[in-house]
Amino acid sequence: MSKTKVTAEEALAFHLEPTPGKFEITATVPMTTQRDLSLAYSPGVAVPCEAIAANPETAYDYTNKGNLVAVISNGTAVLGLGNLGALASKPVMEGKAVLFKRFADVNSIDIELDTEDPDEFCRAVRLMGPTFGGINLEDIKAPECFIIEQRLKEEMDIPVFHDDQHGTAVICAAGLINALHLSNKKIEDVKIVLNGAGAAGIACLELLKSMGARHENCIMCDTKGVIYQGRTEGMNQWKSAHAVKTETRTLEEAMVGCDVFLGVSAKGAVTPQMVASMADNPVIFAMANPDPEITPEEAHEVRMDAIVATGRSDYPNQVNNVLGFPYLFRGALDINARAINDEMKIACAHALAQLAREDVPDEVALAYGKNLTFGRDYIIPTPFDPRLIHRIPTAVAKAGMDTGAARRPIIDMEAYELSLKSRMDPTANILRGINARARAAQARMIFAEGDDPRVLRAAVMYQRSGLGKALVVGRESDVKAKLEAAGLGDAVREIEVVNAANTQHLNTYKTFLYDRLNRRGFDRADIHRLAARDRHVFSALMLAHGHGDGLVTGATRKSAHVLERINNVFDADAEHGCAGITALLHKGRIVLIADTLVHEWPDEEDLANIAERGAVVARHLGIEPRVAFVSFSTFGYPVSERAEKMAAAPKVLDRRGVDFEYEGEMTVDVAMNAKSQQAYPFSRLTGPANILVVPARHSASISVKLMQEMGGATVIGPILSGVDRSIQICSTVSTANDILNMAVLAACKVG
Repeated sequence: MSKTKVTAEEALAFHLEPTPGKFEITATVPMTTQRDLSLAYSPGVAVPCEAIAANPETAYDYTNKGNLVAVISNGTAVLGLGNLGALASKPVMEGKAVLFKRFADVNSIDIELDTEDPDEFCRAVRLMGPTFGGINLEDIKAPECFIIEQRLKEEMDIPVFHDDQHGTAVICAAGLINALHLSNKKIEDVKIVLNGAGAAGIACLELLKSMGARHENCIMCDTKGVIYQGRTEGMNQWKSAHAVKTETRTLEEAMVGCDVFLGVSAKGAVTPQMVASMADNPVIFAMANPDPEITPEEAHEVRMDAIVATGRSDYPNQVNNVLGFPYLFRGALDINARAINDEMKIACAHALAQLAREDVPDEVALAYGKNLTFGRDYIIPTPFDPRLIHRIPTAVAKAGMDTGAARRPIIDMEAYELSLKSRMDPTANILRGINARARAAQARMIFAEGDDPRVLRAAVMYQRSGLGKALVVGRESDVKAKLEAAGLGDAVREIEVVNAANTQHLNTYKTFLYDRLNRRGFDRADIHRLAARDRHVFSALMLAHGHGDGLVTGATRKSAHVLERINNVFDADAEHGCAGITALLHKGRIVLIADTLVHEWPDEEDLANIAERGAVVARHLGIEPRVAFVSFSTFGYPVSERAEKMAAAPKVLDRRGVDFEYEGEMTVDVAMNAKSQQAYPFSRLTGPANILVVPARHSASISVKLMQEMGGATVIGPILSGVDRSIQICSTVSTANDILNMAVLAACKVG
């Protein structure tokens, strides 16, 4: 896997647009009428206030405390960048807050405290206790982080968790359980060497000792060498607790014959010679960031029998904290826990280890472009495994209940697991899978409108994200000027700029086009104008001749005009069964609306074609299709000739014997609302429809635009389906990110 290249400009633009920062607060209750306001605030709010005063536990019922975590830092150890201070740590803490939301649907607020005094810090956090269900400490330097965490744990009645320590320790423990299982070794027998006596290192060793590793078998090293009994230089009480009786004084000496190496230190701290001196089937967790103590390639060169994990996503076995903290807090919050104790952390580690031993779901294999099976290169689950959300929190919650940390034990664990499954937004996994497939495809993507800054930014992002080669249609001088204006001047060397003036294929293109169009009244001069001066036609010709693998266009002209141009080169029309499928993403649901591009007023045969095209797109996105032919009438009432074709279309599909669910005609609520569906027990749909086939292009356009403007839905498409080459047409209001999404769809050949 190639390392994704992120430029400084991209990173700043990502944090600046569409609004500064990475999250906002939205209300979960209606706030429209006077009555709503009276209930939300005065006088209605007095009632829950009195209830909580009488019984503090009810704060978990009447406020957001039970799903709210504070991400707190003073910025003294930011992301390996050192002491940047409280304010400069804010982007990291906001990032952590959105990870909580994305992976476990935990709401969280970042709080940056402008003090390096542990007493002041503890006092500030303790006083905020009533607001939150849990505290996640982050990026605080050692040894202050130990003092702060220990004190806050004693003084507060909610979970306090320093992720740099325990998050790393939990994932490390999960990987080690499996690595030792594969090596046929027991934790109580192995000799462990740890390099890096900071927050993460000490927490790793402490957790492993509480899981059965023997104190005398564990050697801790720092920059001054082995921490042995009697050492005085560079010591503190936390290091002293792990000092052992040993004659070894250096990391090199300690590594001889050891079974496990854990590194949370610095690049290059471990040499191939050290690895060669380890015991049989050694386990090496080189977790230094961004570069490991030794790379997997270097380690395997001297020891083929080594199991290696790192902190990097471009190597197998990534020790990634995002596998731990979201789910630890999810489980802890759901039992209204008083703390996250060792047993809960160990339960988390065992649940992660168990998950890696099971068959990997298809969508994960699809997303990673390879089959993952339990073994030396897969000892830790991937962060995008959809089972994490319902497997890990349940294990954490059970351990919390068994050890008395729960204020409110969960009675029905099965129902709890089910509620966790429905908690996560499925669209995120779908989009991630598409991105991974695009990266594997490495398509040469033609961006037709190289005169538009948004298109140029999307092309640069496509290339720099490691998705493939960006081919931009435009004039080199114009492209260069526009990239410089966007702060991306150096990118002109990376992308390929193509136009009629610099291609050797123009005559081939013109001959092809003349043969295709001469009986439609086009003469040679018309053909030259089309091929050499119309970038939509020129781009389509490039694609038709295999001089690119996919095409993205439509950002500068209305889609009807673009489609008309493309039809000069391809048969992308109603007659040939093409259709435009638009995906709407809203509040964790994904619905496809068809046809939004090709058919003006389809008949029942066309509608059946559109349904089949929609099913193809759905399956490309990893969705099992359920089609509803929608109208303003449901199963014949009210009677209307306008609805007749919508009732006839399912009969066409009956004759064709298709392999997906479909039903019609019906109103949108009957198609999409499970409760409304219950009134029609004879309906063939087994659940809410995810493809809506609409009566005409105007109703499709109105539906999509209304959802976009009023509902705030994310619109992807229209996805052109039914052409033998991969073409995607954006809308004129697309952002650079939207255009990139369309390029990703084109790379995956969706549709």
